[in-house]
Amino acid sequence: MTEELATGKRADARRNRVKIVEAARQALAETGDLPSLAEISRRAGVGMATLYRNFPGRPELVEELYRSQVDDICSAAATAEGSTPGEALFAWLTRFHAAGARKGPLAMLLLEDSGGDSPVLRESRSRVIAAAQPLFTAAADSGEVRDDVSLGQVLDAVVALERVRDDPASGTSMIDVLFDGLRRQNA
Repeated sequence: MTEELATGKRADARRNRVKIVEAARQALAETGDLPSLAEISRRAGVGMATLYRNFPGRPELVEELYRSQVDDICSAAATAEGSTPGEALFAWLTRFHAAGARKGPLAMLLLEDSGGDSPVLRESRSRVIAAAQPLFTAAADSGEVRDDVSLGQVLDAVVALERVRDDPASGTSMIDVLFDGLRRQNA
């Protein structure tokens, strides 16, 4: 079976879709906001008809960008490294926190487009929890992190802290304070 039959798209159509997503991702990284579809089309080097064939509107492109970032976060959970289960969890949580800056603007766009209830956000939250639960469970089982909170609560706290600006006069970031509170204290 040819690749075209297996995927339903020609190789050039798949390449165009990748170029559109990459152009949108780069534009978002540069400005913190998603430019017009015309600008994305220009940056990707494809015509507007090609863009609309792949993404009928801005919401579909935003969903694709968000899903691809969630894919990256979930993959990172499977490959998180550390010399202990707790270190692996905190390495992944640090990456999750850093990813929040990239996906935060997309989440806001998804919420705007959906009227405040986005199925993509709900699905993504479930995927991230499922991907990172083994890390969290291993760290709790090893006694390195508290077991009286859920991974969902921890992730919600990390997301909430994305809105809290660090004080340059303080030598401590709020994410470090959260992580310190998650660590099991030896009595």
